[in-house]
Amino acid sequence: MKNILIIDDEVNVATLLSKFLSRNGFNVTTASTGSIAFEYLKNNSYNLVLCDFRLEDTDGREILKKIRSEYPQTGVIIITGYSDIKMAVELIKMGAYDYITKPLYPDEILATINKAIDTQKALLDGPVESVEEPEVRGIKKQIGSQDFVVGTSRASKELVHQIELVAPTTYSVIIIGESGTGKESVAKSIHLNSPRRDKPFIAMDCGSLTKELAGSEFFGHEKGSFTGALGTKIGHFELANGGTLFLDEISNLSYDIQAALLRTVQERKVRRIGGTKEIDLDVRIIVATNENLQDAIRNGKFREDLYHRFNEFGINLPPLRERGKDILLLAGHFLEEANEELGRNVTSFSPEVIESLLSYRWPGNIRELKNVIRRATLLTEGPEVQTKALPLEISSHNKVPVYESVTESTPVNTAPRNDLKNAAMEAEYETILRVLREVNFNKTKAAEILNIDRKTLYNKMKANNLDK
Repeated sequence: MKNILIIDDEVNVATLLSKFLSRNGFNVTTASTGSIAFEYLKNNSYNLVLCDFRLEDTDGREILKKIRSEYPQTGVIIITGYSDIKMAVELIKMGAYDYITKPLYPDEILATINKAIDTQKALLDGPVESVEEPEVRGIKKQIGSQDFVVGTSRASKELVHQIELVAPTTYSVIIIGESGTGKESVAKSIHLNSPRRDKPFIAMDCGSLTKELAGSEFFGHEKGSFTGALGTKIGHFELANGGTLFLDEISNLSYDIQAALLRTVQERKVRRIGGTKEIDLDVRIIVATNENLQDAIRNGKFREDLYHRFNEFGINLPPLRERGKDILLLAGHFLEEANEELGRNVTSFSPEVIESLLSYRWPGNIRELKNVIRRATLLTEGPEVQTKALPLEISSHNKVPVYESVTESTPVNTAPRNDLKNAAMEAEYETILRVLREVNFNKTKAAEILNIDRKTLYNKMKANNLDK
């Protein structure tokens, strides 16, 4: 039986959690203070600690530090309120497995606990030195790119798995995703986890190339080879030799340039414009697009043979709106960056801001989120980002959309908010409504974003009268 220690000074919460986890096969101990918890840890072995961030005699940061130092075989999950999200992100970087926000939902708690215990067991079964790095922190270190922030959503973990799978190979990769989803960051991460990590990573924006310039940028040119060629230029293929060449917005290349590109990729040789010498190439190619290349092929805008040369492995990046609580993880990361850039000390987001961040659809994805957080940090004078620091389109966004099939006769939870159980039910009802609306009522996608299975979603919809 797996042993779990719950540290929470709210006795009712600790008791409810204990009963729920005991019913699900865990051996549970509860402690109301940090000092009591460490007495238990001295005399017992625990697979996992669930710790409320705010305690009477200490906080989650100090608990985590001591557990990581003295009991590295024990995993830690932080329980936090919305106002402590930024700190929860910091604790993940320090070694916590994950965080769970209040109100607590049984499905989320159970799924997170099971994953944490499985991960801790895998770490302990591996090399001894691996115990020092929990799952999220270890992945982030291994991925290596400073621009790449590993999330805790299912989509993020699948992305990390794909990067780890393809990085050591020589495969060419197509990365498909909306603008702003971080395609170049993923390409850098593949490069940094490959045997070519010490060789050049050269990025090229094909969307900004004219037909006249493309050949020179790709292949280089010799001095005097055309009007304006005042010196020799080394092309991107040659610059990336031995390393990785990343071609962003590949669908924007003209058909003629695509033909020249295909020849270079097939022959693994490049000749500068106006030159006679062929240069051998050893370049891994990663390309990215926000368009459907299959449609471009059917419309005669993209060469099918070039597509198959690139498509040895494909990665589809999910839009930010489908990444659940990764939004808060990324927001915390960008807040930290903005504080450093601006010399500020903004520590958290207000509950209203967090609600806005989670309900907005983010058409500009991660790039838009980063810009919003930088702007908000600049406009914030105190320690907490308030709604007035957000752009109007985000702060005024409809946070609880009306479910289209709900009519005036549809029962709605009207219980008083000071009743904890009913408040949690109301929050659940509003969250399900929002997510269903965001994914156009696609229940499979909604279940994935909510981090529950389809059957659980159907049951919750039925319980909340949303299945009409």
